[in-house]
Amino acid sequence: MIKLLHAEKNGLRGVMTVPGDKSISHRALMFGAIADGVTEIENFLTSDDVLHTMGVFKNLGVEIWHEGTNVRITGQGINHFVKPEKPLDMGNSGTSTRLLMGLLSRLPFDMQLIGDQSLSKRPMKRVRQPLALMGAKISLSENETLPGTIHANDHLSGITYDMPIASAQVKSAILLAGMQAEGETKIIEKIASRDHTERMLRQFGGEITSKNGVITVSKQPKLIGQKISVPSDISSAAFFIVAGLITPNSKLTIKNVGINPTRDGVLQLLKRMGAEILITEITTSGEPLADITVHAQNLNGINITSRDIPSAVDELPIIALAATQATGDTVITGAEELRVKETDRIATVISELTKIGADIDALPDGMIIHGGTPLRVPEESALLDSHGDHRIGMMNAIAALITAGDVVLTGEDAISVSYPGFLEDLSRVMV
Repeated sequence: MIKLLHAEKNGLRGVMTVPGDKSISHRALMFGAIADGVTEIENFLTSDDVLHTMGVFKNLGVEIWHEGTNVRITGQGINHFVKPEKPLDMGNSGTSTRLLMGLLSRLPFDMQLIGDQSLSKRPMKRVRQPLALMGAKISLSENETLPGTIHANDHLSGITYDMPIASAQVKSAILLAGMQAEGETKIIEKIASRDHTERMLRQFGGEITSKNGVITVSKQPKLIGQKISVPSDISSAAFFIVAGLITPNSKLTIKNVGINPTRDGVLQLLKRMGAEILITEITTSGEPLADITVHAQNLNGINITSRDIPSAVDELPIIALAATQATGDTVITGAEELRVKETDRIATVISELTKIGADIDALPDGMIIHGGTPLRVPEESALLDSHGDHRIGMMNAIAALITAGDVVLTGEDAISVSYPGFLEDLSRVMV
């Protein structure tokens, strides 16, 4: 339990760098582990989620050296994985679980998957079902959640799969299985989801095509170890971007942020709300990068629909906070996916922000945020809760900056799932 900071009159100011991208750090570990030769990763995110992915590969016999934000993987290909001596612990990481269900679905031994209490409530049927069509043998609990077992299997077949929802995790699980399957695997996306898996497969020497919403992959030849520079995570940067927009007298620059067009939804939504955001692009051969500069300014309410969700789903809690300070209402619909994140993020966003005066109505698939609401504690202090969800914990910390009165946060340890050092970085830009 900690007392959160309130912004001083001079606001937030400075130049900063947020940690490496979580999604890309996960995938760099995975591809490095199945490639031949050495993969070196710099600006690796040392968060709880990604370290659980690293632990899985160590348990599968992969040699991994790690110091600070640098990682070196000595890969020998997926056929050299060894049977783990204990269950593979996914911690709180849905990305680890869902992607590895696909990647490990053609190994000659059983592997048990376990997770923490929160992860063990999250749905895995959406991944198990298409993988089963490919021949994977995966059993889950009665509720289609962890714990589960990936059973020994020596054959996968390509399928054509029409994605019922936009999900990069489900798509990636199918692609990682399709890389090992006989015949072609085709995925049909009505709405594009983040494409880090496709980009990284190409970087490691693999072949994959994407045209008119159809992604096609076949059994891959040998992948080769690479040097990977992980961009700063736009999902982490989003908290400081919004903080700079809604905290009076602020001006912040966040360096080297990944602006992959399948991930930059938070920037597009904020621009639609009227935000002036300076994006200074950086020339790179990998993921697109930019320095992002924001200053305090007025925002307007907007409608956010299902087409906006895939590229901004992780940023919707902090967008909701921004909307409380906008002129007019912001209506979010088509965001059912928020209900099955680390928490029910529709419920927890509303629960926490209304404690400090926000006016928000719940919808089955989203919320209506009534803007222009000054945030203040109802009595001497307010006790906010992360609910064990890193993004809710960070949202609460940014909300406290502009809340009149003392705000205390419980469950702050959850923030380390994606951003160790977040509160320290926030204190550094307080003038």
